[in-house]
Order: sequence, then C-alpha cells, then structure tokens
Amino acid sequence: MPDTPRRRVLVVDDEPRMVRFIRLNLEQDGFDVVEARNGMEALAQLRNNLPDLVLLDVMLPDIDGLEILRMIREFSQVPILMVTARGEEDDRVKGLERGADDYIAKPFSPRELASRIRAVLRRNEMPRGAVHEPIVVDDRLTIDFDRREIRVEGQPVVLRPTEYRLLFHLVQNAGRVVTHDQLLAKVWGYEYREETHYLRLYVNYLRQKLERDPSKPEYILTERGVGYRFVELQRPGEKDRGRSAAQAEPAGPGT
Repeated sequence: MPDTPRRRVLVVDDEPRMVRFIRLNLEQDGFDVVEARNGMEALAQLRNNLPDLVLLDVMLPDIDGLEILRMIREFSQVPILMVTARGEEDDRVKGLERGADDYIAKPFSPRELASRIRAVLRRNEMPRGAVHEPIVVDDRLTIDFDRREIRVEGQPVVLRPTEYRLLFHLVQNAGRVVTHDQLLAKVWGYEYREETHYLRLYVNYLRQKLERDPSKPEYILTERGVGYRFVELQRPGEKDRGRSAAQAEPAGPGT
C-alpha cells in the first residue's frame, strides 16, 4: 500500500530559534517544512513550493503579517494558520476576518501546533455525504454539493472551505436545530467545542454571501442559546403532489 504523502508547511517567521523549533517538531510529526524569513520571501515560496498550509507570524520585519495574509488571499485559498502573541485578541479577530483559517498564540507546545495544523487541513478537505442532486432552496438560492457550486440569483458565489463545510452540515440537517457544540465539532473539530466565536463569525460570513438581508436571515436561522437551523427544504414534487391530490378529491356523493 503506498505511503501517505507528507504535507508541506510553509513557516513564515524571522526568528531563527523559533523556526528551528517548529521545523524540528513538525518534521518529527511527519510534515515537510519550507521557510520564509519575511513577507516577500513568503509570497515567492508560496508560488514556487505550493505548500499545503502556511504558518504565518503576525510580526514580520518587512510587511505586517496581516497585510501578507490579505495579499495571499488575492490569489490563493491555501489554508493559513496565524501565529499571534498571547493576549493579542485584535490580531486574531483581524486575521479571521481577512481570511485566516485559524490562529495559535505564542508560546505554544509542539503538540498544540501539530493538532491545530491537522485540524485546519481536515477542515479544508471536501465533506462527504450522500448528496447527488442539486438542492433548490427557493427561486434565488441553489446548492450543488457534488459540484461544490452555490448560486444566488443565478450568480455563482465563492465560499471559503470552512464556510462550505459549515453550510454543508447545516443543509444536511435542514429543518432541525444543530447545536453550537455539534457544529463546532463537525466543522472545526472536537477540540474547538468551546470556541463559539468561530461559529458566530462564519455564520455571519455565510449570511453576508447568501441572504437577501443578512440582518433578517431567511435561510440560516438562530435558535438563541442553542444553535442554528437551516430553513426546511421543499422536497421535490411536493407542490405537484399537493395539486394532484386536490384535483383527485371527489366532487361529492354519486360522482
């Protein structure tokens, strides 16, 4: 049986000791590591080495890490794990808003780093399910999970991998409430079950892209204090069956 290919991580950090620490531990965990000491090197490495994930420090000598994140997102959806200083909540929120998949705060343990990287890579894989036919939610929203195609008013909408996974699990349970814990475990992983801010942020992203009026959602409904519910889907043929049944009713006795 062929060996599983090693995943490649691009480490962007200007501290040699930190890079050596990360390289040593990630290589022991089965990853290949390439390095960049600043933002411009990171952009060059990204184009030349095609990493599976970028580990990007916020503090870089030439260009701010958040700006590098923005620049990467202009041409690539590669998974990005931001490295922030402990307690820098603003950097974390800004990173997630600009397209980062996750963050990890210094100092971190080798085990925590490897766990975060694997969780991000897992989220960027296609979710599997027994969905074959396009789903027509209503006259403005169509979802085709097999082709990974979302259309709003006939126009394609691009979803980031985490947004796609979240939508997938909501639609798979359409009409039923999915709790915060369940969504966090399914989309992010069991170790993220307390990270409710991730869920709020990504639900907001989906609403901005799918809803007619994100402040008054029609598709992704909030069940306050519990979770979220995707609107119940109209099953194929239900309207036609309803009309046929009405037409088939007897007009009265003796007919």
